[in-house]
Amino acid sequence: MNKLLVSACLMGEHVRYNGGGVKIFDRRLLEYWHRQDRVVPFCPEVAGGLSVPRPCSEISDGDGKKVLCGGARVINIDGDDVTESFLKGAQKAVELARSMKIRMAVLKDGSPSCGSAYIYDGRFAGIKKPGKGVTAALLEENDIRVFSEREIPKASEHLKTLEL
Repeated sequence: MNKLLVSACLMGEHVRYNGGGVKIFDRRLLEYWHRQDRVVPFCPEVAGGLSVPRPCSEISDGDGKKVLCGGARVINIDGDDVTESFLKGAQKAVELARSMKIRMAVLKDGSPSCGSAYIYDGRFAGIKKPGKGVTAALLEENDIRVFSEREIPKASEHLKTLEL
């Protein structure tokens, strides 16, 4: 049975930067997969050594792909460079996925780690821009398909193809 890497916050764990939960969305399929013992909850930011709560962070001058290449940094709202923690958490996500033969992930969009369709623009003004977070980008570079919480039905279809 295929397992899925899932952002821990989507599973109700209080690991977000502010220690709060995520906005409500339809979690029925995630809960079903959890009951089947398919879900591997993971927070790359906590795995990378950041605390809960922590100052919010955004990617400055690029997205996760650019961070991986050394062309952009992850900066928190206090102005501290937290890039190394984000890179460390992303690497741990890939190592976990490889060790468990995980080939897909459902991650929290908008996050500087987990965003798959959008992230915030790096100015802490609440402005979204297209792009991937650091972990999402590294997972995809390692042939692990990433879906956002809005794409769970699409993830379900992909999971079925993995089990053929």
